[in-house]
Amino acid sequence: MGSDAITQPVRETDTPLDFIRTIVAEDVSAGKHAGRVATRFPPEPNGYLHIGHAKSICLNFGVAAEFGGTCNLRFDDTNPTKEDVEYVESIQEDVRWLGFEWHGEPLYASDYFETLYGYAVHLIMAGRAYVDSLSAEEIREYRGTLTEPGRESPYRDRPVDESLDLFARMRAGEFEDGAHVLRAKIDMASPNITLRDPVLYRIRRAHHHRTGDAWCIYPMYDFAHPPSDAIEKITHSLCTLEFEQHRPLYDWLIANLPVPAQPRQIEFARLNLSYTVMSKRKLLTLVEEGHVSGWDDPRMPTIVGMRRRGFPPEAIRTFCERIGVAKRENLVDVALLEHAVREDLNKRAPRVMAVLRPLRVVIENYPETEAEAFEIGNNPEDPSAGARIVPFSRVLYIERDDFMETPPKKFFRLAPGREVRLRGAYFITCREAVKDAAGEIVELRCTYDPATRGGDAADGRKVKATLHWVSAAHAADAQVRLYDRLFKSETPDNAGDYRSDLNPASLEVVAGCKIEPSAAAAPPATRYQFERLGYFCVDPDSRPGFPVFNRTVSLKDSWARVAAAEANR
Repeated sequence: MGSDAITQPVRETDTPLDFIRTIVAEDVSAGKHAGRVATRFPPEPNGYLHIGHAKSICLNFGVAAEFGGTCNLRFDDTNPTKEDVEYVESIQEDVRWLGFEWHGEPLYASDYFETLYGYAVHLIMAGRAYVDSLSAEEIREYRGTLTEPGRESPYRDRPVDESLDLFARMRAGEFEDGAHVLRAKIDMASPNITLRDPVLYRIRRAHHHRTGDAWCIYPMYDFAHPPSDAIEKITHSLCTLEFEQHRPLYDWLIANLPVPAQPRQIEFARLNLSYTVMSKRKLLTLVEEGHVSGWDDPRMPTIVGMRRRGFPPEAIRTFCERIGVAKRENLVDVALLEHAVREDLNKRAPRVMAVLRPLRVVIENYPETEAEAFEIGNNPEDPSAGARIVPFSRVLYIERDDFMETPPKKFFRLAPGREVRLRGAYFITCREAVKDAAGEIVELRCTYDPATRGGDAADGRKVKATLHWVSAAHAADAQVRLYDRLFKSETPDNAGDYRSDLNPASLEVVAGCKIEPSAAAAPPATRYQFERLGYFCVDPDSRPGFPVFNRTVSLKDSWARVAAAEANR
């Protein structure tokens, strides 16, 4: 493990146990597995991890930590046509970034290929597996349906010696892809289609990212996973609900193979998040078709995308803890995740002032050659965060939306003849709006009250609005990327082609923004609250003299929406 890993948080012991932790606690109390707890996080290295995987990571590593056990990181790399070292490296980085540390070195199902081959031979010799020469289409046809039993393959009673010979020749590369498969001999009439003689091995000539060209047959995931758990002496194999119908096969393999341990598979509901798709295949399509800039596009639900957007790992862990572990599928409102992010950043993100759509303000009675500095606190939620020096001068920028020439009744910001407070500085009053030839307002002419230095009037008068600002002479130019939800509807998977539900307004790039100098040279991944605007993060695209900021989340959420989401989960 790298030295930058963070020890995973330990769960509060007085928090009620979910159903998985209840099972684990009962097993420990009963002395099962000699009182040990060993879990694993077993991703397939065929894509980048997303927020759904974060839930599984938090569960597997969390359960292990809470019960004094271990959690392995194992790559289930049994499909070489879709796997890549890039994904292996990104998964390790994501797990570390989330704050978890795996037991020992990363493990791979490919570490066990020779052992798994031996287990397959064991099943053939025991009469529980056979080499089938039906085509893939014929196997599907023979399998039957949910209402009709399957039919036995004409090769099902192939002699053991013949299957052993064919299986060895499959390994030796004598046959073309698809010529033969190895199948378990279980029950073609089972109501559970998974048990209708599932395929255990197939011929696939493909270069493997770890074993190279040493193998031309590869185990199916359903065959490799149970004995891999057993080899590692996993006690509790925690899987999402789609594996529930596979559990009888998991148990059948554990019971019929000479494995060194008896792990128990337990299923929990996967995370379904509103305005999001959670299929790696669909996310890959978005990348390949150019709908997003890559796996790390800040609109993506990938962990790397959320990291680039500025989501803190602590907020993701908090979110996963709050949504809990359930036995049934449900849709979690993305507002809960956004709320956890705001809650975290509100406590830790330093404040700075930035103007996204600048409107020039000239303070006519402020000396042209003077400038001064104000000390403004970095975070009112954290006095230990200290303060920064913010320069002030005669010419400033404010947000264009903070001025209206003919304001409606409840607009309290700047308008002709109106006085407002500049954050931490002075009261100013607008005297004139200067327009260009097209009639667009390009500059405001204002005056300031020197007696209000620091933002309070000595005579006790009040103003109804406080505006953020930056000094024109000291401000840095920046690009700001405003991200919104990638999809228009809560359930894009229900929109037919999910790509038809893409939100065309999910990204707005705003150029010519002005930021105070304290944030101009911050390194990538630095998080800020832009006062009155939201939370932002420095993007890796930044370069000297050209900072780029991603909006992480807006400043406020809908408390009614969050409360409703909490009530419905």
